Amino acid sequence: MKLIDPIIAFQPELQTIRRDLHAHPELNYEERWTADTVARKLTEWGIPILRGMAVTGVVGIIKNGTSDRAIGLRADMDALPVQELNTFSHASQHQGKMHACGHDGHTAMLLGAAHHLAQHRHFDGTVYLIFQPAEEGGGGAQRMIDDGLFEKCPMEAVFGMHNWPGMAAGSFGVTAGPMMASSNEFEVIVKGKGSHAAQPYKSIDPVMVAVQIAQSWQTIVSRNVNPNDPAVLSITQIHAGSATNVIPDQATLIGTVRTFSVAVLDLIEQRMRDIAQHTAAAFGAEIEFRFHRNYPPLINHAKETAFAIEVLQAMVGSDNINPQVEPTMGAEDFAFMLQNKPGCYVFIGNGEGAHRDSGHGLGPCNLHNASYDFNDELLPIGASYWVNLAETYLRQN
Repeated sequence: MKLIDPIIAFQPELQTIRRDLHAHPELNYEERWTADTVARKLTEWGIPILRGMAVTGVVGIIKNGTSDRAIGLRADMDALPVQELNTFSHASQHQGKMHACGHDGHTAMLLGAAHHLAQHRHFDGTVYLIFQPAEEGGGGAQRMIDDGLFEKCPMEAVFGMHNWPGMAAGSFGVTAGPMMASSNEFEVIVKGKGSHAAQPYKSIDPVMVAVQIAQSWQTIVSRNVNPNDPAVLSITQIHAGSATNVIPDQATLIGTVRTFSVAVLDLIEQRMRDIAQHTAAAFGAEIEFRFHRNYPPLINHAKETAFAIEVLQAMVGSDNINPQVEPTMGAEDFAFMLQNKPGCYVFIGNGEGAHRDSGHGLGPCNLHNASYDFNDELLPIGASYWVNLAETYLRQN
């Protein structure tokens, strides 16, 4: 593994930064302390900054030479509404908030790259360091784009990275094409006619209608979607009634749909709507159908993925790279950036959990878990990847 020596030497400072971020988590669009910390560090290192995009977003700008070529590197900053179970000294100091997905580590790795690039500047062009808020359901990437990110920072390509528990620490996974799924929510309200439960013939029972809809929806993936196209339709909540002897007026179905393509998503949404409407009509009920598209599928561009793999091979060797990592049905709003610019998103292995406190069970600590912690061994590895990626990209014609 060929890491950058000055970054290795800077690891203690990066660890201090990372653990300070972990102890002070902030939810989406509330990352003011975090943004101030990032801005202060960048300014200390002589890096001009832009602030205010997506409320709390920060962009560092490192220019060198005369080339007008530019690359974007992105890290997310927000935490989750989770009560932390860890008891180490850098555990969350904010009740009900926690860096349970490693965004503290992502921010620290990009700060490590920023420090090195500002000091050494072995490139010709511009590196934009994108510290993005509100990845966890807030759509901060799209908000930054809407606020002029790519107009104010005209980059040719943009790259992202996320830690991945269960993969060996410092190994990488990536694949061209779909790598993470779209994230979508639905809520269907079935409106019937309530009655005494002892006189069901006087009702239009919304519970039975909801059950029929739920059962029929399960045929969409198995009978309408091509089996070569992965898709998930999960009903996660059914709400109806408040008494044992009352048939309610309405019932509600709530859940999520995940796909790797917009075409499959279009198909599923339409079939869900058709089935719900026609099933309700058959029973004399009505529905309100709501389908909200949160994040599109994250689709890596082939050229930029091949380039990222080349950079990783030179740094960590082919044995530490999975160039066809299994895509995940999890979602990520970096997908919005890849809809606007070519680029690539990679996973960096976070290990099997040996870096955590004891007492939290065996095996890797999953993301969005109350006993999660980012593995500080990754800090110089991720920062070195960012630097190698930027320097190599800006050296190419």
